[in-house]
Amino acid sequence: MTLEIFFAVMIPFLGTSTGAACVFVMGSQFSKSVQKILTGFAAGIMVAASVWSLLIPSPESSFDPGKWAFVPAVSGFWFGTLFLLLLDYVIPHLHLNSQSTEGLKISLPRSAMIILAVTLHNIPEAMAVGVVIAGWLDSTTQITLN
Repeated sequence: MTLEIFFAVMIPFLGTSTGAACVFVMGSQFSKSVQKILTGFAAGIMVAASVWSLLIPSPESSFDPGKWAFVPAVSGFWFGTLFLLLLDYVIPHLHLNSQSTEGLKISLPRSAMIILAVTLHNIPEAMAVGVVIAGWLDSTTQITLN
């Protein structure tokens, strides 16, 4: 079981690391328009994965499906959205190619602010991976490795 958990965590880690390595190696070679296209493509994939793999199946896997089976998914979606907006407002961070900071105004080095921005971005992905692994480990759910 421990080896399976290790591989379940390593797959997203390797995917993220590979993508980051590609950007690190080739990032300066892309024009601004290609960077915007790739960013839009990645955002579209993330939205599609969220909707079709999480939000739509959620009412179907509810313990008591009925006309209110959508409430946990909708309330969880809005709670998560508001939570991330709060974190975006509170955590001091700096986006690439930006001179002004967002969040609380405190004195941190530029590199620390960029690290906080990346961390803020990765919180939802880490939570999704954690929920899937927890659901897979729980024998009462329908989550499998297949």
